[in-house]
Amino acid sequence: MPSIVDANLSCINLVTRLSKLNKTKKKWGSAFLTIYCSKAFKNVLSCRKSKISPVLSDTVIIDIPEVPPSFCNVDQTTLTKLVKEKSLGQLDQLGGIQGIAASLNTEVQHGLNGDDAEDILRRIEAFGSNTYRKPPKKGFFHFVWEAFQDPTIVILLACAALSLSFGIKENGPKEGWYDGGSIFVAVFLVISVSAISNFRQNRQFEKLSKFSSNIPVEVVRNGRRQQISIFEVVVGDVVRLKIGDQVPADGLLLEGHSLSIDESSMTGESDHLEVNQNQNPFLTSGTKVADGYGQMLVTSVGMSTTWGEMMSSVSQDSNEKTPLQSRLNKLTSAIGKVGLAVASLVLLVLLVRYFTGHTKDANGIKEYNGSKTKADDVINAVVKIIAAAVTIVVVAIPEGLPLAVTVTLAYSMKRMMADQAMVRKLSACETMGSATTICTDKTGTLTLNRMTVTKFWLGKESVEKDSYSSISTNVLKLIREAVSLNTTGSVYRPINLGTEGLEFSGSPTEKAILSWAVMELNMEMERVKQNCSILHVEAFNSQKKRSGVLMKKMVDNSIHVHWKGAAEMILAMCSHYYNLEGEVTLLDHLERKKFEEIIQGMAASSLRCIAFAHKKITEANDASGEIQQTLEDRNLILLGIVGLKDPCRPGVKKAVEDCQYAGVKIKMITGDNVFTARAIATECGILKPDLEANDELVVEGVEFRNYTDEERMEKVDKIVVMARSSPFDKHLMVKCLKEKGHVVAVTGDGTNDAPALKEADIGLSMGIQGTEVAKESSDIVILDDNFASVATVLTWGRCVYSNIQKFIQFQLTVNVAALVINFVAAISAGEVPLTAVQLLWVNLIMDTLGALALATERPAKDLMDKPPVGRTEPLITNIMWRNLMSQALYQIAVLLTLQFKGKSIFGVSEKVNDTLIFNTFVLCQVFNEFNARKLERKNVFEGIHRNKLFLGIIGVTIILQVVMVEFLKRFANTERLNWGQWGACIGIAAASWPIGWIIKCIPVPDRPVFSYLKWNNFC
Repeated sequence: MPSIVDANLSCINLVTRLSKLNKTKKKWGSAFLTIYCSKAFKNVLSCRKSKISPVLSDTVIIDIPEVPPSFCNVDQTTLTKLVKEKSLGQLDQLGGIQGIAASLNTEVQHGLNGDDAEDILRRIEAFGSNTYRKPPKKGFFHFVWEAFQDPTIVILLACAALSLSFGIKENGPKEGWYDGGSIFVAVFLVISVSAISNFRQNRQFEKLSKFSSNIPVEVVRNGRRQQISIFEVVVGDVVRLKIGDQVPADGLLLEGHSLSIDESSMTGESDHLEVNQNQNPFLTSGTKVADGYGQMLVTSVGMSTTWGEMMSSVSQDSNEKTPLQSRLNKLTSAIGKVGLAVASLVLLVLLVRYFTGHTKDANGIKEYNGSKTKADDVINAVVKIIAAAVTIVVVAIPEGLPLAVTVTLAYSMKRMMADQAMVRKLSACETMGSATTICTDKTGTLTLNRMTVTKFWLGKESVEKDSYSSISTNVLKLIREAVSLNTTGSVYRPINLGTEGLEFSGSPTEKAILSWAVMELNMEMERVKQNCSILHVEAFNSQKKRSGVLMKKMVDNSIHVHWKGAAEMILAMCSHYYNLEGEVTLLDHLERKKFEEIIQGMAASSLRCIAFAHKKITEANDASGEIQQTLEDRNLILLGIVGLKDPCRPGVKKAVEDCQYAGVKIKMITGDNVFTARAIATECGILKPDLEANDELVVEGVEFRNYTDEERMEKVDKIVVMARSSPFDKHLMVKCLKEKGHVVAVTGDGTNDAPALKEADIGLSMGIQGTEVAKESSDIVILDDNFASVATVLTWGRCVYSNIQKFIQFQLTVNVAALVINFVAAISAGEVPLTAVQLLWVNLIMDTLGALALATERPAKDLMDKPPVGRTEPLITNIMWRNLMSQALYQIAVLLTLQFKGKSIFGVSEKVNDTLIFNTFVLCQVFNEFNARKLERKNVFEGIHRNKLFLGIIGVTIILQVVMVEFLKRFANTERLNWGQWGACIGIAAASWPIGWIIKCIPVPDRPVFSYLKWNNFC
């Protein structure tokens, strides 16, 4: 017991001393106290077990060092101000870039320790995360309120309120609420379904928007390059930048070459800004890398950046109107005007009939008897007439059309994500269905983008894998320098793992060459870099197709230039070459011809040819001590040529054939030479083997560029492959094709592809190899860079267009039938056969439920059997007019027969007859929904088992209709029907199936119906 007391006293002493320490010391003291006390009590217990009395001191001296805060010399405000003001003076005060890196505890060469989760959290706590506050989301009630803005809904609610008040006044609360209350419930149901649908689509678009903003960023952590999400970037991170990248945060340039930044997204200025370590090392979040490459130190993230502040005030607009939605809005407006005219006429007729005494109640007594009729009865009757007329307008206006587009776009966008395509612009979904030509890249789209070096030529000799040891030491050293220094890639070599754990970073071409040099030529990249210093770099881009580096050797201070690029371009820069023995040999005309044949032979084997060249610069050129800004590119010595194999993607030939079968032309536009391009195009099925020798089908970019405008327009349709093309050539081809009336889709991955992607009707960027500039210029991002996914997008585009056409046919059938039936009945009998509640129920079936059922059909195989729609094809085709008019005429004939002869045919009362009309009308729509699934094919049940939503909606509609007729008599103003009457309704409705089958046998002219009317008008 005394020992336990002693232990307690010791701990109490520690606690007392700890309370007098400052905040920083307290943290360390708390940690020490916990460890000390736990050990003390453990010691006591162990001693008690062994019956040894422990000796504890009354006092313990704890020397807690003064621990500096994690980031003591710098704070967020200072860092934010530094980049915003671009103050070099303030940067010097903070110790320069290296001083800030030290203050942020960042090792510039190795980056942060990505495994230290506590350090990352500490940085987030101190400087914030790389996210920004978003404007508040639109809640569910926003969409409810939006639905209430519809004028027809407001009028119906007013009518319902009046009907409710007069009903209660006349018949009391128990019986009088039915008429008005049922309209209220029906309107509430329509509003609820519409709001829920819009709310869900809005959430879907928000998810896609969040996905598209999740950009991968390359950072250096633990000494190796790795990709992380832009949201995971923290202050102190070292970020790698290359052409086309978005700058993910504010920061300072650590090192870079030929780095220029496009700040148009921030400043609106189109001129590119040069960024370097001396005059302007400041990098702003949200800008794009226009040229060069480099590494930056992140100093501010998220809301501490100007980009973050700007983005937090910008809301993503998911209400983008696509061209098809605009066309449908016009159609809706036109039909609405017709509906309004019919409703006004019905209103006028019913009011005239009522006030002239031609309207009778259920007992055959006149409803209006002049002054004898109570004012309440008159107002109540007028309200009912107005409600009926307004309901006709509600049914007539096909507000479900825009909803159908939204539903089908949201559905297809979600499905396309699963099929490796992310839609950035809604209009692209529908436009892709009309595409007549696809201009595609080769590398990574038609091929796997997994390059390997399979050939190496030194001089005129092909060096096999096992003969690399025979290469001259001098030449081998120069090749290692060329690969190590003239690259944007890197090699990560883990300690004590040899070549097993090697990681290569960079583009697929860079990785293939680095892998070859390390594994086959025993290149040690770090050692080469330590022995040389880079003076100037000319970065690679798709226009120049080459990159160069000016370097100085530490040993003798000699200056050399190394070039790498497209083999024939590098060859043109050379006057000499190294042979296998390492001797420099003159490259005369005859020798040059032999090298050209070597390159052509490799290219014909589908190899990408990359050449290396070198030259020693005389010291006199650098006597002034100034670094040359343009590299020597003449009279070089050819070091060697490598051939890289990039195999075609599995299934790409089938995808190309599918597109061609669907009437879509495929054109391959590549930067590779004409022989490689021809070989790959033939392998992929773009170029037919029997047409391979046709020179009109394969051209080079420079040739296409130099055509006259007339020649270009004449030949553009015939061209199948364009080799050695620049981004300008691609843009020019797209422009020409559009001028000839084609709907053009273009794939692109580079920054310079942005003009072509914007010019095209549908821009398709690559998700893996594509730069952020290319993605932002595109409409759809192909997430797996696969041409087969492009073919899938084409199928989905046609599916979207087809689904909308199906819904238009279905809805217009209901519109025409409902308008004609109500108009004829009102004019002849002085009453409408369908009540306001019944018409609202029909409106719900055909608008919301119909849109959900027909707009979610998956692509059918027959979609790719048809030629593309093109630009001028009308939305409502002759086939659709044939189908909808036949069904509408059948429904009108049947329902008007029931209206005038139904009582005598079935021997029923007027109330039962009205229920028969209502039931038959609804069931006709249910059966016609099956007909609408296939516009041309006679088998309307094909593939129906795959659309569970369609079957579910049909089932729900039938169940609710049974409930409406059999159980909600007062609410729906119906009477119960017997089995015979139900059978008659179903039989009449089911007849629409054989009618649909017969009608589809009738051929229709190709020329649109309304073009005849238009022609007559002009005559």
